[in-house]
Amino acid sequence: MTKDERIRRARVEDVPVIVELVHALAAYERAPEECHLTASQLTAALFGETPAVFCHVAEHEGEVVGCALWFLSFSTWRGVHGIYLEDLFVRPDARGTGLGKALLTALAQECVQNNYERLEWSVLNWNTPAIDFYKSLGATPQDEWTTYRLTDEALTNLGA
Repeated sequence: MTKDERIRRARVEDVPVIVELVHALAAYERAPEECHLTASQLTAALFGETPAVFCHVAEHEGEVVGCALWFLSFSTWRGVHGIYLEDLFVRPDARGTGLGKALLTALAQECVQNNYERLEWSVLNWNTPAIDFYKSLGATPQDEWTTYRLTDEALTNLGA
């Protein structure tokens, strides 16, 4: 496996720019008001005693311009872990440089090296540039499943 030198695991000093990238992704996805991520939250999640989230960053001309935030999933049907990609984002001025593909390649390499059998993520139905990009890599949509989510008051009410 060839390692792309533009891609590496995130370091503590990358946290502020990763937070910026996540907020930029939220704005791109037309929901900036829903993104409340702070540097202290991300630092704890990525670098705390028991990290629950992992991140690869993409560098272009010495600057972090993209990231892939992910966590382990588990397939009861396959009996092994996989990776769930929570966020993939490359700054618009760095797109077309192959960094998006390189980030996904790094996650696929994590899967292969660790015997994980899935790399999954969600994409908004209107985001045709991303959908076309994912299809060009051989990814297939899982149209037979609908994602459900509980947040805010509904979550609080159910958990009360």
